[in-house]
Amino acid sequence: MNDGRRNELDNLYRRYTKPLYYFLLKLSGSHQLAEDLVQETFVRATISLSFYQNEDVRAWLFKVARNAYLDEWRRRQRRKWVPFADYLFSKDEMASPYGLPEDEAIQSEISDDLQQLMTYLPEQYRSILYLREVEMFSYQEIEEALELTGSQVKVTLHRARKKLAQIAEKQGWKDDEHGMD
Repeated sequence: MNDGRRNELDNLYRRYTKPLYYFLLKLSGSHQLAEDLVQETFVRATISLSFYQNEDVRAWLFKVARNAYLDEWRRRQRRKWVPFADYLFSKDEMASPYGLPEDEAIQSEISDDLQQLMTYLPEQYRSILYLREVEMFSYQEIEEALELTGSQVKVTLHRARKKLAQIAEKQGWKDDEHGMD
């Protein structure tokens, strides 16, 4: 690897390690797994970056991170040693099998209560809500990161918000207490 390529990767690592870590923590609920998946993301990025031609590296890195999470999740599903938090997680496709993330890491991103509610969402809903609401991705960046069309992004985001509101209502949340619309 030449010095220019190495510097490019170093810059990407410094810039995106923390956002990717929080994204993966949000998906997995595990600090250890999130750290491991960040490393896996950059390993994959190092291998694939020479082939990547698109200008939006941020969306591409989040896509690589999400794929690393999904690969790990599928691998654990096949082994059947993934502990499910409760019955609800076993009913929803791709619900987080790792439980709730620590409050400390998430407080800077969103409130703890909202974080807890999002663990009840299927993976695709958690991903799209996180990318839009926390990482402030544009719809186009979400399209690229999640490999969805523009209309799929809008529909999925709408459904994710609606599902989150339904879960919040079941949990006894009130709109005026938590700022949910």
